Amino acid sequence: MKAGSVSAGALSRLTTGSQAHRFDLEMVSGEQRTMAASWLGLGVAALIGAGVFSILLVLARTPWFAQWVPAGNFFRVALVVHVDLSVLVWFIAMAGMLWTLQGSNRQLGLGWIALFVSACGAALIAVAPFTGAATPVMSNYVPVLENDVFLYGLVVIGIGFALLTLRTFVAGAPLSLRLDGSDALRFGLKASAVAAAVSLMALVWSYVEVPRELDSATYYELLFWGPGHVIQFAWTLLMLVGWAWLAQLAGSPLPLPPRIVALVYLIALLSVFLAPLIYLNWTVLSIEHQKMMTWLMRFGGGLAILPMVLALTVALAAGRPSEPAQRPLRAALICSLALFAIGGLIGFMIRGSDVRVPAHYHGSIVGVTLALMGLVYALLPRFGYRTPEGRAALWQPYLYGGGQLMHILGLLWSGGYGVRRKVAGTEQILHTPQEVFGMGLMGLGGLVAITGGAVFIWVVARSMLARQS
Repeated sequence: MKAGSVSAGALSRLTTGSQAHRFDLEMVSGEQRTMAASWLGLGVAALIGAGVFSILLVLARTPWFAQWVPAGNFFRVALVVHVDLSVLVWFIAMAGMLWTLQGSNRQLGLGWIALFVSACGAALIAVAPFTGAATPVMSNYVPVLENDVFLYGLVVIGIGFALLTLRTFVAGAPLSLRLDGSDALRFGLKASAVAAAVSLMALVWSYVEVPRELDSATYYELLFWGPGHVIQFAWTLLMLVGWAWLAQLAGSPLPLPPRIVALVYLIALLSVFLAPLIYLNWTVLSIEHQKMMTWLMRFGGGLAILPMVLALTVALAAGRPSEPAQRPLRAALICSLALFAIGGLIGFMIRGSDVRVPAHYHGSIVGVTLALMGLVYALLPRFGYRTPEGRAALWQPYLYGGGQLMHILGLLWSGGYGVRRKVAGTEQILHTPQEVFGMGLMGLGGLVAITGGAVFIWVVARSMLARQS
């Protein structure tokens, strides 16, 4: 079989192991498949917009280049839009794609409405900096621009996400009692939708409790702190499903029965249900509430992730790709696993508010993103597009992941010297050569990662423009 000639059906058969242990989903057809591909299109569009802002963002923090790029509000405005497009919109779009694949063809109209509303919200967020004065508020999880267009966009995409989550429940496909590999994946995707629903409820709860009279920084920090922690379980569950699925498609199937994999997903889901208990016992305004949410994410997520990391390590060591189409999937899986693990370890090194904080969440977020990128490569031929091929598809995960690793290590190094987060240009006050080196490594890694992101968009766009014959 020649490289590039692997069809969607052939790609799904490039694995070993018993049928009951195959962690794979049957492809939907018709309008449902078109909807899933449309969610993918929204995600790619969000990454393109985020990439434009990220170029300005990295230059604003890189020694020598920083003197040519205005800092202050310019840097912070770019950071807000970049984060919301590359994390919030991208993850919502990928959730829409995967949740559509695991469900039935019921309530397709509701699904299209959710997609249209989400796309409108994303567009408003992207254009907001060009519509007038915009004061950035660097709140965790969802940074905000105090700008009417941006705030409307945030509300609109929140409504779109709520409609998407609702449609996922009403159109969900039933699970089989035998709980085979495909059932385990569907259970994980359903669990991520449950986590999303709990996060939306936490957002409403926080909105009711947090006084609007607070200053903007405090208000948005408290508003998004609880739901921001909970939604991480939804994204992490998407990643865990992606890991099992990619391992199968890459020729290194998990050495675990489906029931054990489903149990791992269940552990992560049970952690989500502790969030309402935290809300019931401590007000959103209390320090205890903030600490318990942090503890929940750090330890609750770790219980679910560690078994998968160990099983994947064994699987990757034992299996090797036998077809060219499998190699980009394996590369994405390896890089996702490495970046997420490094980000988790850095989380235990955080002391105070320095650039080790973004080093931690960059690792975790990039780990999820790489898993989703790998799934996009795997699903493109199933959507009727050409199979990603060539050196670009193979090296893109390493380029993107390697750049992000340099970026993270630069932040980790600089954080050890006390370099503050959320500042840029001359505001960074880099005193020593070690600090300059660390931030220089960060900037270089950021530019390499941007290149890797651009290659991903190019590979996907090329695949989508050249449909299967």
